[in-house]
Amino acid sequence: MRRSSEFGLVARSGSRAGRPLVSGHLLIQPDRSEPARVGFIVSKTVGSAVVRNTVRRRLRHLARRYLRLLPGGSLLVVRAAPGAATACQADLAADLDLVIGALLRRQGGVVAQ
Repeated sequence: MRRSSEFGLVARSGSRAGRPLVSGHLLIQPDRSEPARVGFIVSKTVGSAVVRNTVRRRLRHLARRYLRLLPGGSLLVVRAAPGAATACQADLAADLDLVIGALLRRQGGVVAQ
């Protein structure tokens, strides 16, 4: 996702789940012909531009494995907390797994594995 309007729609209308390192919003849209899309929010509180881009790349890598689990037309927004900058990859993966699992359970979808 790249448009501010899409991020706002997901934040207002989607379900939310959070953990210490990441939080997420998921909106399942009725148009299932499009693939699921993911957007990332990594604010300046996380760190410098280099740190933010590193966190974004790490989250993008982790989120790829969940794209097939999301229903078509889904919009997922992942927001990094400041602790994500210093967290190890395993902790970041565990928090993201718990967040996406909780979001899918709330939406009645498949539980992340």
